[in-house]
Amino acid sequence: MTALEHVRICDLTGQLAGAGATKILAALGAEVIRVENPRNQGRWDMMRTVGPYVDDRRGPNLGVGFNNHNVGKLGVTIDLADPRGKELFADLVRISDAVTENFAAGVMDRLGFGYEQLRGLREGVVYVSSSGFGADGPYREFKTWGPIVQAMSGLTFTSGLPDMEPAGWGYSYMDHMGAYAMALALLVGLHVRDTTGQGQWIDLATTEAALTLHGPALLDWTVNGRGRRRPGQPNGNHAIYDEMAPHSVYPARGDDCWVAIACRDDDEWVRAAGVLGSWAHDEQWRTLAARLARQDELDARIAAWTADRDAEDTARALVAVGVPASAVRRPPERIDGDPDLAGWGLFPEVEHPEIGRTRVEGLPIHLSETDWSIASAAPCLGQHTDYVLGELLGRDADTIDELRAAGVV
Repeated sequence: MTALEHVRICDLTGQLAGAGATKILAALGAEVIRVENPRNQGRWDMMRTVGPYVDDRRGPNLGVGFNNHNVGKLGVTIDLADPRGKELFADLVRISDAVTENFAAGVMDRLGFGYEQLRGLREGVVYVSSSGFGADGPYREFKTWGPIVQAMSGLTFTSGLPDMEPAGWGYSYMDHMGAYAMALALLVGLHVRDTTGQGQWIDLATTEAALTLHGPALLDWTVNGRGRRRPGQPNGNHAIYDEMAPHSVYPARGDDCWVAIACRDDDEWVRAAGVLGSWAHDEQWRTLAARLARQDELDARIAAWTADRDAEDTARALVAVGVPASAVRRPPERIDGDPDLAGWGLFPEVEHPEIGRTRVEGLPIHLSETDWSIASAAPCLGQHTDYVLGELLGRDADTIDELRAAGVV
């Protein structure tokens, strides 16, 4: 038994923010039918042709990002601009519990499948739309990607170090966080539908979702008028509200090797001092107030001590005396060399028709009775069209062949 085996989702989402959400539900047992346009006019999910790749081959089924975020789904192609495609999609909505998309606001209305139309096709349908700014408001027409959402929400601004430009991230952080928010919203909508029979439209604005991630920093501005990047504000490796020192990442022996150390109170500092050496026992470092007052000097002293030592050895020595510490792990160390991760099973393997055997991301949770499972790879473009149109929608083989010849599927 799986938690969501009773759920079927008609899924128009793409990229990461949407596809990552329905991937979670698919892993929990939902039947997710991924609908894409059959024509290569920029209407496939762009992630199909974006790297990384496993080798020199290129094509719409080889983008690893797409394959990671669409495992466990069925894939069907339908041209929603064609009247015959609209009819097929309408029939698919009639047998689905939810419809999901992350187009720009207004796209579904222009296609003729806004919420009122969807509700007319399936009473009780849960419709989830995820866009940069939501369906209403002065910014509704603006188009966004993850880095734009991060910048607009203020997250990018908070990440810079003192006297430097905002750093941002090297990937679309809000695509992933937006996916989590969308998955949660969809689960809530399905729960309400299951308990009351009432469907609804769930409108998600990823920029507003990003804004909520500021936490206490947002409260500090609204209550005290203090911004995150201000004179005297600690850099991104220090504790923001002066509750810990040391609290940073320090160099270690080797190329680009680092170790993170944090002392939560004076007792932990005494323990750390026993590892760091005689200089750390000096009374000038004994209290938190004293360490905060000379934090840059303290960091320099610790960095001088850690720089010639192995990061893992340093972390083990500190952890052994009860001080939080960890080597800054790189992919080979964290993904391939960590026995705890292997035991967790976070990266299951699937067999892809073109890529072959490959690892994909699982879920960072386990349920004792209805655990998640990822057993099938992401669909190749249109891989399950015959099954969906034939077995689920009742079209015969000749009709499907005609639709395919006409470019409708």
